[in-house]
Amino acid sequence: MAYLRAMRICSLLPSATDIVFALGLGDDLVAVTHECDVPAGARAVPAITRSTVASDIVDSREIDRHVTAAAHGGSSLYVLDQVRLEACDPELIITQELCEVCAIGYQHVAAAVRRLDGAATKRTILSVEPRTLPEILDVIVRIGEAAGVRDRAIRLVEDLRGRLDAIGARAGTATSRPRVLAMEWLDPPYTAGHWVPEMIRLAGGHDDLGRPGDFSYEITWDEVVKYEPDVLVLMPCSFDLERTVRDAAPLRRLPSWPRLPAVQQGHVYAVDGGRYFSRHGPSIVEGVAILAEIFHPELFPRHAPARGWRHLD
Repeated sequence: MAYLRAMRICSLLPSATDIVFALGLGDDLVAVTHECDVPAGARAVPAITRSTVASDIVDSREIDRHVTAAAHGGSSLYVLDQVRLEACDPELIITQELCEVCAIGYQHVAAAVRRLDGAATKRTILSVEPRTLPEILDVIVRIGEAAGVRDRAIRLVEDLRGRLDAIGARAGTATSRPRVLAMEWLDPPYTAGHWVPEMIRLAGGHDDLGRPGDFSYEITWDEVVKYEPDVLVLMPCSFDLERTVRDAAPLRRLPSWPRLPAVQQGHVYAVDGGRYFSRHGPSIVEGVAILAEIFHPELFPRHAPARGWRHLD
């Protein structure tokens, strides 16, 4: 067996951290973000980012104001700790260019890396910005290649693709395809974009307000009423299930809420958007399985954990 030299990896994306662990390279991580999940039992990995949003801001509309202001001002919601980055001395830094507001952007990272000793000769910055499901699988291979485990990455992708194909094949036997609205934010309401409309299609539904491969966008509740969704899936970006359930409670007071077919028929669901939908990593497959369980329980008995999704009365 060939000896695989350890590589010092800095992941500045929770999704990249998930991929690194899925590739069996958790011991090579020397730095992650404050939002990254390190599996139980794994060694502690230093977090080298922090949020600029005050911890006492819990209102979704106020968070949206901060995000909008940051986007218009060309800034980010996160700060990179240069001192800790230097101490970690990474060889491979994984970042992104897809959203300059909700994660540390490539240009900021490149500037920070240029200030490190030996940056020109021994460091690689890998920027990943998938917009679709196939591109997510490609990113896994790219990270595997950069980390020296290309064959391992290809095997992981083959497994993930096989699981997606199996879900799609079974969902394809359903006798109906519900009209779905996936909501990436609740106040104000936003559609879900990028890979989520593809996930919905694979799971046996269709979301005609979502734009596959494109950004989410703000809509009005009048538009939601006009769309007449059969199923509402609430998946605020980066929120876990409990936070989503909490933020969904005020929706019941909206005048338009009782007019929605999804509400009338009892088909409103909250999911763990942060784990299964916002991140472009291996957990996307579990996200598709969750949607299939929601749309077609007659074909997909529940296997998702209780923290994955919940029916809202």
